[in-house]
Amino acid sequence: MPAGFPKRDDGTGSPAPFEGDPPGTRKRNSCKAILFRGDSVLLTANLDGMGVFYLLPGGGQLHGETLADALVREVLEETGWLVGPGELLLVRDYIGDNHQFSEEDRGVHQTELMFSAEIVRHMDGAPAVPDPWQTGVEWVSMDRMEDIRIYPSVLASILPMLHRDAYDGPVYIGDVN
Repeated sequence: MPAGFPKRDDGTGSPAPFEGDPPGTRKRNSCKAILFRGDSVLLTANLDGMGVFYLLPGGGQLHGETLADALVREVLEETGWLVGPGELLLVRDYIGDNHQFSEEDRGVHQTELMFSAEIVRHMDGAPAVPDPWQTGVEWVSMDRMEDIRIYPSVLASILPMLHRDAYDGPVYIGDVN
């Protein structure tokens, strides 16, 4: 049993159900949209000390919010596009201590659920609530996937296969960045 987990009083030593995370850690679910239009996928453009990088639009699920509602809210906030959630396509864990940004992301554990989504319409004047590092939104061609910095990096090869309906890999892609 990892240190910091509360113990049950039933003598099993198992953690009590629905208890909080150990001190100094953060766990959350994040919903991401995979939106294709023609030969392109919708991505958020972001900037850090290493330059431009791309992410699927979406973000954290709030307490009491369904995954579908979180996806719609987050995509609208980050992109201005109202979407209809589709099928769950991919799941990944991001355990910050295991990756290149371990110093910044120590104690972070995010489970990302990546759904197909359909565009409903662009909402002009929609409240924009981009992430602090987000600089814009781009429709990125499948031809550019290998040339951009995208997280998780496995999306550079998976997104073109999904676009062609040729992906036959696992839904759960592991603890990847």
